[in-house]
Amino acid sequence: MLFKDKVCWVTGASSGIGEALAYRLAREGAQLIISSNQPVELEQVASRCLKHTSFCNAIAFDLNNPDEVSRVAKETVEKFGPIYLLINNGGISQRALAHETPLELDRKIMEIDFFSYIILTKAVLPGMLSAGEGFIAATSSISGKFGFPLRSAYAAAKHAIQGYFETLRLELQPHNISVTIAYPGRVRTNISLSAIEKDGKAYGKMDPGQATGIPVERCAEEYIRAIKKRKPEKLIGGKELLMVHIKRLFPSLFFRVIKNVKPT
Repeated sequence: MLFKDKVCWVTGASSGIGEALAYRLAREGAQLIISSNQPVELEQVASRCLKHTSFCNAIAFDLNNPDEVSRVAKETVEKFGPIYLLINNGGISQRALAHETPLELDRKIMEIDFFSYIILTKAVLPGMLSAGEGFIAATSSISGKFGFPLRSAYAAAKHAIQGYFETLRLELQPHNISVTIAYPGRVRTNISLSAIEKDGKAYGKMDPGQATGIPVERCAEEYIRAIKKRKPEKLIGGKELLMVHIKRLFPSLFFRVIKNVKPT
């Protein structure tokens, strides 16, 4: 019960991994702040969380709007005080070839999946440094370990998460602030449904690999356990995680295999 009565903030909490993380923290008795850009669904998650904890505040805002993210982050810290745990989890995926993706969509994906994480992290860090404790987590993907077709900007954002938060972990170790990066593989969520195509519209389909992925509850359980153990990173998923190890140990074999893996 490490997070009991502690202020814990989860973004992307209206569905998928973020929703499961919120329920897990609620059962620990955390003082929850949950965010997403889906206010109706977010309030529904908050009401379920309140069955297990005494406090859950829902804040709807758009991670694609840096000014709004900065304003909400500042107001949240001022209102609730030091954040003990921040889980940067909100995001959007992609289903489009790199040469067909307009630059504005590349920027949108980077804004949501990477820069919003930095804005929120910078907002909570002063309170953590002052308190001399804290936990920061960032949700990457196995696409943050290797590139994959139809996900050029998404993979770029997830690779950027690794570079930034690994550096941050090293810088914050003397201050008793832990940083964990989670790398989910195939998890049974609706992420492919809302992934954007080259025209900016939602892909609207469930990828077969996604549909047969691990339960989102298992992902949340492993994610929270890794945070508690102050692990620098955690791979979460099934047999698809083998690709990460194959690339690291046998890069030539990896590039022969990966081209035969269906991207949807």
